[in-house]
Amino acid sequence: MATIEEQIKQIEDEVFKTQKNKATEHHIGKLKAKIAKLRAQIELNKSKSTGMGKGFYVKKSGDATVALVGFPSVGKSSLLNELTNSRSEVAEYQFTTLDVIPGLLEYKGAKIQVLDMPGIIKGASKGKGRGKEVIAAARNSDLVLLMGDIFNYRIDILQRELIDAGIRLDQKRPDITFTPSDKGGIIIRSTVKMTKMTEEQASEIVRAFGIVSGTIVLREDATQDRLVDFLAGNRVFIRSITVINKIDQAFRGVRRQIKDSVGVEFLELSVKDGTGIQELKDRIYDTLGFIRIYLKPQGGPADMDVPLVLLDGSTVKAVCEHLHRDFVELFRYASIWGPSAKYPGQAVGINHRLREGDVLTVIIKKKS
Repeated sequence: MATIEEQIKQIEDEVFKTQKNKATEHHIGKLKAKIAKLRAQIELNKSKSTGMGKGFYVKKSGDATVALVGFPSVGKSSLLNELTNSRSEVAEYQFTTLDVIPGLLEYKGAKIQVLDMPGIIKGASKGKGRGKEVIAAARNSDLVLLMGDIFNYRIDILQRELIDAGIRLDQKRPDITFTPSDKGGIIIRSTVKMTKMTEEQASEIVRAFGIVSGTIVLREDATQDRLVDFLAGNRVFIRSITVINKIDQAFRGVRRQIKDSVGVEFLELSVKDGTGIQELKDRIYDTLGFIRIYLKPQGGPADMDVPLVLLDGSTVKAVCEHLHRDFVELFRYASIWGPSAKYPGQAVGINHRLREGDVLTVIIKKKS
């Protein structure tokens, strides 16, 4: 009997050989659903297994984490050193970095962890060059920085490896829900007009995941791939920035070659002479999307000079975690003034979502 990996390869070959047109969309969608289901099974088997080999573990610190993902020898270690004053080994040969090396970029009040990781190569998502460990570390980041240089700028290869590992760059989570039921079959409902797949196609994809009864609600005009991503349940959605290093060595016509190959906006960089470093810091800060929160002690004035910097979308719980490890457990309520408050001094719970410029007082229980 064929292994799961062999089954995936057989189906991928069938997808590759199938001519892409309107008549084959339905068939290809079903094949992609089968591939996603098999890959999800591999991930499930991994989680149940022991002795799968040592992975890269880096404790998250700071307000956000940025993963440097790139080819070997494009300057990731030099960039880490430039951004964070860390001491990552630098050399002019491949695979200098054999482990994940963290550094801390302190910028505009934010503390941003930057991870220098071994370079990845084609086939990384299938384990080549310790690629699985590298990608596992990238999955836990808040921002992926895709890095090439003027000699090795096939960013599409990096993107493909991340896609194959279930990482979706610069995409929102599918606005899709599923409610299981014991009977009634598969019901497809949509709050928007469906133009990218039919209800029949959606039903076939759902069945490919072994679901025989329940209601799928689409709140977006989803493609078959988006539905597969939702059903697989193991996708992560991360923002990205693309940089091309060694621009100081640019030769005639290379910028046009890079632009035609990369296909996305990219930042020109020269770590050697500092070109683009300041712009990259700004881009990292802006892309992560920070907000500033001001703390107000009970009965006293707010400290408007030193804000607490958090990722956009953070809740009162994130503030408690920053203040003291016991504050989440001892939390009673918080009083809030500013954009997220319905009225000044509103009492809110620990899951209240904060907005830029909020002023917050945290009330905790007394330790017994």
